[in-house]
Amino acid sequence: MIIHRRGVLIGLGALSAWPAGAQTNLLLEVWRDPNCGCCSAWVTHMREAGFTARETVLPALGPVRQMLRTPADLLSCHAARVAGLVLEGHVPALAVRRALADRPSNILGLAVPAMPIGAPGMEVPGQPDEVYDVIAFDAAGRHTTFMRFRGGEPA
Repeated sequence: MIIHRRGVLIGLGALSAWPAGAQTNLLLEVWRDPNCGCCSAWVTHMREAGFTARETVLPALGPVRQMLRTPADLLSCHAARVAGLVLEGHVPALAVRRALADRPSNILGLAVPAMPIGAPGMEVPGQPDEVYDVIAFDAAGRHTTFMRFRGGEPA
């Protein structure tokens, strides 16, 4: 079999476009309440997706959210940051990987406000997964829908 230089370069380019494989072991900083089980379940989801998580347990997350510049109308139960991207709530790893791969310059972070049933860490046996939006927000607090999910899968 003859392998041409162009074919190798195209193959390497295709591999680099796979965000899940290209972005393993990224440090995920997580701030959470000491009594929240769903936060721990979300951290497990992120670790299973290849992130290295460092958890900080705090009785109040207000100062962290101010530091991260998370809009008040997008709050959920835990805050996080990975590679400069702010995360609030049960954001699926797939959405995080897409944002990190695309690196839209206007996005400060992603949020899943409230706690929708079926979002990673919010699975409830016997309950149907809800459809919910992953919201992208910028430094000025403006936000738009980034992706839509049903449970942990894009909708």
